[in-house]
Amino acid sequence: MARKVEDIRTADRPSVATLAERLGAAGGFSAKAFSDGVDLLVEILGDREMTTFLSFPADIVATGTRGVLRELLAGGYVDAVVTTCGTLDHDIARSYGSYLHGDWLLDDADLRRRGKYRLGNLVIPERVYGRAVERFLQRLLGRLWRAGTRSVSTVELVWAIGEALGPTAGRGSLARAAWERKVPVVVPGITDGAVGSQLWLFSQLHREFRLDLLPDEQKLSDLVFEAKRSGAVMLGGGISKHHTIWWNQFRGGLDAALYITSAVEWDGSLSGARTREAVSWGKIKPRARHLTLDGDVTVLFPFMVAAALERLRR
Repeated sequence: MARKVEDIRTADRPSVATLAERLGAAGGFSAKAFSDGVDLLVEILGDREMTTFLSFPADIVATGTRGVLRELLAGGYVDAVVTTCGTLDHDIARSYGSYLHGDWLLDDADLRRRGKYRLGNLVIPERVYGRAVERFLQRLLGRLWRAGTRSVSTVELVWAIGEALGPTAGRGSLARAAWERKVPVVVPGITDGAVGSQLWLFSQLHREFRLDLLPDEQKLSDLVFEAKRSGAVMLGGGISKHHTIWWNQFRGGLDAALYITSAVEWDGSLSGARTREAVSWGKIKPRARHLTLDGDVTVLFPFMVAAALERLRR
């Protein structure tokens, strides 16, 4: 028998988890998908026998959403992260300086003259981003070199960054949380960003220095083949999403997958591809519980995590 549509009640000031449940009963358009997404997130984060992957691109790390991602890492809800190089750029920069609120319609030529970058409706002072990352990386790489390090994987690099940030500068850092929890963070496109440029620059004066990405792939291989069940929370698309589902195809696919995207499906892009498409590739199991939720991660995900963790704490 079909469920009846129920009106949403807010006068009793419901908790986030309760409101998410009421959205599911309301039969709204995106509202029901949001509620179903929370259910799936509870299933993934609450299954302690599930190996959980979290993937996301760098742009959301420039926003306050970084705090939600860090909460998942610090709370032990994530077994592996796959992301892009800019995540490290923003994580380091924000550990030592502040990003600012801006506007989509600011004069970009004027910003350029004043040494400011625009990322959407955020403003990033050049001195906070480029110079801070360069100083930090060159000092860190110098210490690693003097200690005898001649090659690093991205997992090792992220942990080294987290350790070097320390408890004060790193108190809001993803890299710091990953180092403390020993969560592997894989960055398959490590040269595409400020950190990657600094790695190349360091190699110009230290010709024996190498990036070794194969240990990262071995770590992902170990995780997927040793997993009793595997689940993924994928925020946005691109290389981080693809690397997550790519590796899971070798074990027959993910057992659970939640994907949040603002990309369209009709251009054939991976970022717009719904989770159902991944079933045809064997990257998600045919009987897996999976859901694609359309919308802005910076709006949806904080509410979803708050609701899911509230329910798990019950």
